[in-house]
Amino acid sequence: MAGKFCVTITQCRSDEDKATLGFVVANAAVGSDKETMVFLSADGVWAVVKGEMEKVSVGAPFAPLAELVGKFTANGGKILVCSPCMKKRGITDDMLVDGAAAAGGAALVEWLSQGSPCVGF
Repeated sequence: MAGKFCVTITQCRSDEDKATLGFVVANAAVGSDKETMVFLSADGVWAVVKGEMEKVSVGAPFAPLAELVGKFTANGGKILVCSPCMKKRGITDDMLVDGAAAAGGAALVEWLSQGSPCVGF
């Protein structure tokens, strides 16, 4: 089995369930001792913007998005945010939560080229 795992999330404001479920799966992966990376692109970049992610709560039985993101980073998960997608939406690095970093598509390709399975939301 691969030691790495990747979750891509392309929606947040447009579909809060997808952002929430993506981080639920990411937490399961990091909790299973997988080196786990979440790559956020398109509308999904809002999932780690301070003041925005706190607005996302799809209700029971799921934890609010901010809690899921915090748990993920506290357990060593890595979050990369598509830098062109950020720029398109006027999001700057200082608007991202701790543990999230801007990156281009090449970072995702590099991660996946190391044999990481990937699921998308």
